[in-house]
Order: sequence, then C-alpha cells, then structure tokens
Amino acid sequence: MISQSTIDAVFETARVEEVIGDFVNLKRAGSNFKGLSPFSDERSPSFMVSPAKGIWKDFSTGKGGNSVKFLMEHSQFTYPEAIRYLARKYNIEIEETEQTDAEKAMTDVRESMYLVSEFAKDYFHKTLLNSEEGKAIGLSYFKERGFTNETIKKFSLGYSPETWDALTKEALGKGYKLEFLESTGLTIPREDRSFDRFKGRVMFPIESMSGRVLGFGGRILTNDKKAAKYLNSPESDIYHKSKVLYGIFQAKQSIAKLNNCYLVEGYTDVIQFNQSGIENVVASSGTALTPDQIRLINRLTRNITVLFDGDAAGLRAAIRGIDLILEEGMNVRVCAFPDGEDPDSFARKTPHDELVAYLENNSKDFIQFKASILMNEAKNDPIKKADLIRDMVASISKIPDRIQREVYVQECARIMDISEQVLVSTLAQLIQKDIAEANKKQKQEQKPFEVHRNQPPQTGTFSGGDPEDPRTGPPEGYDYPGDMGYEEPSQKVDILYGFERKVIELLLLYGSVEEDFEDVFLKADEEGNVKEVSEKRKYKVFEKIYLSLQEDEIELSNQLFQDIFKNLINFFNQNEVFSLDKYLMHLQPEFAQEVTNILMEDEKVVIHDWEGQNIFPKHKNVTIEQNVSDTIFSLRWFLVSKIIHDLKNSLITDPQDDNSEVLSMVVDYSKLLNNFSKKLGRVVVPYH
Repeated sequence: MISQSTIDAVFETARVEEVIGDFVNLKRAGSNFKGLSPFSDERSPSFMVSPAKGIWKDFSTGKGGNSVKFLMEHSQFTYPEAIRYLARKYNIEIEETEQTDAEKAMTDVRESMYLVSEFAKDYFHKTLLNSEEGKAIGLSYFKERGFTNETIKKFSLGYSPETWDALTKEALGKGYKLEFLESTGLTIPREDRSFDRFKGRVMFPIESMSGRVLGFGGRILTNDKKAAKYLNSPESDIYHKSKVLYGIFQAKQSIAKLNNCYLVEGYTDVIQFNQSGIENVVASSGTALTPDQIRLINRLTRNITVLFDGDAAGLRAAIRGIDLILEEGMNVRVCAFPDGEDPDSFARKTPHDELVAYLENNSKDFIQFKASILMNEAKNDPIKKADLIRDMVASISKIPDRIQREVYVQECARIMDISEQVLVSTLAQLIQKDIAEANKKQKQEQKPFEVHRNQPPQTGTFSGGDPEDPRTGPPEGYDYPGDMGYEEPSQKVDILYGFERKVIELLLLYGSVEEDFEDVFLKADEEGNVKEVSEKRKYKVFEKIYLSLQEDEIELSNQLFQDIFKNLINFFNQNEVFSLDKYLMHLQPEFAQEVTNILMEDEKVVIHDWEGQNIFPKHKNVTIEQNVSDTIFSLRWFLVSKIIHDLKNSLITDPQDDNSEVLSMVVDYSKLLNNFSKKLGRVVVPYH
C-alpha cells in the first residue's frame, strides 16, 4: 500500500495540464487549456483544463476531476496505479506500507490481466538480455536490424523461449493465475497441458497511450511455412486490435509538440524511425486502418502523414486510408519511399537530417498525391482520367468542413484542368447520395412506432447557474426572482437546488477571503426606542455564510450539498489558509464530481465561444461581499416565500371560519419579502 506521504508528494508535484497533455492535444484558451474530449467522438473542443484550479472538465460527457481522476477515467487505472504512474512521471520515490487481504481482494479481473501482461513484458525482456538462447537468437536479430541497446530498452523488446511452456511455468511459479494467462492469450489451454502462444518468437509489447501493456506482437525467426510470420495477442477485455496503435505511448508527446503524426504499417518501421530521431510515428500494427485508431491520433493532432512502401501493395494501403482519415475531419498528407524501400529500410540507411528533409520535400497533399500517382495509369485515356477525377471528388466529399471542401475542389480543378463548376456539381451529387444512404440506414434501424398515453407534465430540476447567463440560464419566457430560481407555468423548477449550489460555489471560490459585511441588529436609544442598526464587520466568507445559515436555522435540503457544505466548513476550520489543491487532494470521491462541475461552470464561456457568436454572458463584476449577501438573502427569500405559499394554501374557504391569524402572518411575512427587495435592490416575486 502506498504511504500517505507519497500520495501528498504526488498531488503537490503533479501539474494537471502536463499530465493530461500526454494524452490530449491541449491549446491555450486564456488562463486555461482546451482540447477534444478523449471520452467521446467530437470535432469541436469540449474538454477544459484549469491549471489554476488543478482540475479538468469534459463538458461532452460530464466527467471531471483532478490528475488522478483523469488517469482513472482515461486509462482505467486504479487509484494506486494512478499514483504510481504520476510518481514515475515526476521521479518521486514510492514509500510502501503493507497491503491488507481486503485491499488485495479489491483487485479486479481487468487489473489482474494488466498485471500478468506487465509480468510477461518484463519476462520476455529479461530473457532477451540475460538468457543464452535470448541473446543468441532474439538479441542478434534485433542487432541485425540495427537496434541499439537504448532502443531495445525503450520499446521493451523481448524474446519468448522455444520451450513449450516457459512463460506459463514462470508466471505460475510467481503466483499469477492460469485463468489470466489464458484470458490475455499468453497461454493456450489444452486438455492435457497448456502452452505458450508466442513460443520461439521475438516480442513487441503493445502499450496503451498511458503505457499499460495491452497485448503483444511476436515475430517468428524460422522458415516454418505453417506458422504465421507475425502473431498478435487475441482480442480480450484489455486488448482491442482496432483501437490500438503501436508506439503511441512513446510518440504521444512528440506528436502533440510537432502537431503531426507519421503513420506507418509495421513495428520495426516505428522503432527504426524513433532511433533515427523521429519520434512522432505510430503503426496500425499490420491491420487495416480503423476510425478508432484515427480518433486516437486526433486526440493529439489533426495532422496525419501516411508513410507507405514504394510498391503497389503499399500504394493501395495508403489510398484506402485516406478517405477514412478525411472522414474524421483530419488533414492528411502522403509520402512514398523509393521503389523497394519501406520506412524501416530507408530510415536505417539515411542520416537524420536527410531523412527529415526527405519527408518534408516528398510529403504531398492527398489531392496532389492521387493526381501524381494515378495519372500515370490514366495517361491519355479519357475514361480513366474521368474515373480518376471522380475518385478525387469522392475523397473530397468525405471532408466534413465546407470551406476545406471548396478549397480542395479549386485545387482539383487546377491540377486536372477541368471546370470547377462540373466538380461542384459532381460533389453535390455525391454528398446528396451519402445523405440519402445515411437516412435510409437510419430508417432501417429505427424501431416501429409505439403508442403512448399522454403523460402529465413532468417536474424538472434546474441545475444551478445564472439565469441571465446564456450558458446556464433558463429558456426564454421564464420569470425568476433574485439571481436564480424561476418557474414556467407547465414546468416547476427546483429553485432551492440553484440557491444551495450557489452557496457551495461561493465557499469553493471565496471561502477564505475576508470581506466587510453589513450586520443588522436591533439597538435601543437613550429614550428606549428600539431601532434597526447596520454596522460593517469583517468576516471570512465561510464564517459569514455559516453564521447566517445558523442564525436562520437553515440546513441545506440537498443531501449531497449538505455533506459537501459540512466537509468544507470543517476544512476551513482546520486550515488557516485554504488551498484548493490541498482540499481536492483529500476530497472524497463521491464529492469530487459535483465540486468539479461547480468549479468549471464558468469555463463553458471559453468552450462554447459565446462572445464569438455575439452572445455576451453576464460577467461576475459584483463584489464578493455583494455576491455572498445576495445569495443569502435570495435563499432566505425563497424559504419565506414558501412559508407564505403554504399559509395561503392552508386558508379555510368556509366564510364562517376565522382566517384572521393566518392572514396576519401572511401580511407580516410579505413585509419581510419587501425588506428583502430593498436589500437586494430589486423586486422579488413570491413563490407560487
């Protein structure tokens, strides 16, 4: 078990933008950073990181939290694993305490699969470097490919012995269970015995973007025609071939930094490029490129350069991938190597500077690429040339952005010497055809109509926010009193929820700030007349809110808000200086989501670019004191207004009954509402 001192050191050192920047291409947006959500398929950024607050928020899925929470959500780390990952990243020594049996039992099936995969990676790597067989066969192969010791270590390359069950025996002897060796595909079960899947192969660990071992690729070194040259781990709970890119863990930072990703086909292509000093390269691991793989790159950059072999097979593979990449809204360039060369062989014999220059000079836009490559086939054949033009326009039709489509149409018209109007017409037909096919498919997938009885209006809940703010406010036609809370004739809104959420927000943002607040109290003069007197007194915001709620004997009705409120007040009382980082570090997981939602509410302005759309939200230019006082008065208004509402409902309709006492109370409470109006500087409407 990791010691608390290590956990504290990790939280104090880790920078949320640095941690997330390893997985998501972040761009500065004011004092924050924004990027594409790593949790959903999107083309407009909805993911926001706040370095000042040390938290992130994904507005597309509602997820949010700190650095540790991101790793747990994104990479399915357990809490201890996330701490270990950050400790390694920031070179923090991990102090261990003994783990209890109950804690060991918490490790789930997926975690066990990750652990046995990590063990296998280490076993294969040590076997390569230390065993006689590994050095003679595996290591010599890698050396022949020109890989250095540093490169072999960087990619954790390994060797699986020729023995039938070497890995299986070693793993079982170390306490790993056979069921997890089998579920990861490392061991193949048979009735009489189990044996190693990758027997007699050099090993390439396949890692996730966070560096977790998902599976393996193994290459056989003998000339056995019955055995596949390359063998991959089977699909499992942790390994999905279509969603994985080889080398993404080693390449992610370089891809984000250089804003470009080189896409190759094989493991050795990636490794050789890395060794040549070009790290922003990944491979589709011998599979046809998939949308999921493209989206993985899209988290880091929108620019892909496809590198392919100079033969016909490589050419066809490059052409197949272009339309898929364009369809995902990404920019694609293509670079071919000389005939007979592949990225591995070319990088091996080309010095770094020359390799970089070659890639820059020979990378072509997909329009130029298709024209230059396929025009050789068309030559003077008008029919083939027409087919080529249709093929180019078909690729352009995959681009989601209309402006980009128009630019490419102009470029295609120029290169192919054809009327732009004809291309536009052809493009429109293709797009219309795609829309029709999509609609047809959607109709086929739709369920038959179901008849439902008319339902009475449902009660809705307002999640809090500023009603004058287009980000969080109500639809048109709502009336509202104070800063929050409003009601439409057909739909009740939980006004109290909004007020209570605002209380938590003020505590989080300004709890330890000291302000001058107006205290109102009754005082008798020399003649014995009692008058209301106001006086400015200094309070910390959390003290003022706590005392005001205590004075009115108010307890927050929402259980989650009530728990967070108590948690915050305790934290303020125990710590002279409030540190948001420190508070979030010790925050219970069940509170973390709501706290993050509240803290990141304002960042929707940046995400949605309201001002860029000529929508100007109301900025919080009021003083902290006014904000706190208004919230307290608004909350009191609601509670008093509700009392009036309940009193009116209790009035007895029989004319012979006396309602004078109830009516007198309604009048008194109504006067109190008028007093609130004066304090708030606006008219407040009674609850109804």
